[in-house]
Amino acid sequence: MSAGFVAVSWNRRKVVYDALVVAGMFVFIGVHMTITAAGHPPTDRLGWIDLRLKAFGACAFTMLSLILCIGPLARLDQRFLPLLYNRRHFGVLMFLTALAHASFMVEWYAVQGALGNLGGELTTWADYSKFIGFPFKVLGIAALLILAFMAATSHDYWLAFLGPPVWKALHMGVYAAFGFVMLHVALGVMQHERHWLVPALFGGAFVLVSGLHILAGLGMRGGDGNAELAHDGWLIVGRPETIKDKAARIVSAPGGERIAVFRDGRQIGALSNLCAHQNGPLGEGCIVDGLVTCPWHGYQYRLEDGCAPPPFTEKLATFRVRLRDGVIEVDPSPLPSGTRAAITLA
Repeated sequence: MSAGFVAVSWNRRKVVYDALVVAGMFVFIGVHMTITAAGHPPTDRLGWIDLRLKAFGACAFTMLSLILCIGPLARLDQRFLPLLYNRRHFGVLMFLTALAHASFMVEWYAVQGALGNLGGELTTWADYSKFIGFPFKVLGIAALLILAFMAATSHDYWLAFLGPPVWKALHMGVYAAFGFVMLHVALGVMQHERHWLVPALFGGAFVLVSGLHILAGLGMRGGDGNAELAHDGWLIVGRPETIKDKAARIVSAPGGERIAVFRDGRQIGALSNLCAHQNGPLGEGCIVDGLVTCPWHGYQYRLEDGCAPPPFTEKLATFRVRLRDGVIEVDPSPLPSGTRAAITLA
């Protein structure tokens, strides 16, 4: 194996984050069960199982929706970045909540001695051609399997073993899981529950998640794009003062990768916009204590050569920069990772 195992390092921020998430989960489930039981008191064991089934399902759906909102919120407003640091912990807890929901469904059938009926629902192939009557439970199972895979590979060991591009691509499966969950709800609970809160939660989650992603995407388009090319193929970035001090301007070569051009006082350097940790958007970060700092998890790199400070060993691709006629330009061809390329203005 080419990657080593490193135990999770707990700190106050992680403990507080996880405590708040766990507390929020219990409050949500407790309030849901209390209100539901007050309106329709369970009269037997099946009723209590159904109460837990609905409460944990609604909680897992809400948690998944909130998790998908964190990324675009952090890009729209950096005050949301603390929510991003330990988002994987949130995701693992959400999977466990969804797993509990699934276990209550199995218990519901088992108490009645009808586990065979559950298998029959999933293997009645003619129902798969229907809309109303589609075996919606299989959609929930598909979402649960995706979430299980993501939870099992959430540790940084798998990130190092698979590499950031592969790991990130696999974990984009959360959007497929969200789609399966949306269909699971639409073809399942919405066909049986007539309370207005069900479509409100369902529709509100869809609008919130999709709306935030669209807004964040439009913001990214407004902040960077294909840069104008100089006569020799270099990218025109702009005058030095147009790059905010301790920050970056992100430019893209036509059909090429995004490049983060940072200014630290009189020093100008260009690095790959992909952080070596999780391919986070490095150019959306800033320079802290002389080091380019990724906004996602705080990984840091020297501006002059893209190397993480010792004892860390991560390296980023760098790009040649120059000042020509008072304008900063960058060569779109990456240099080997760790190559010194920054310039100091006169």
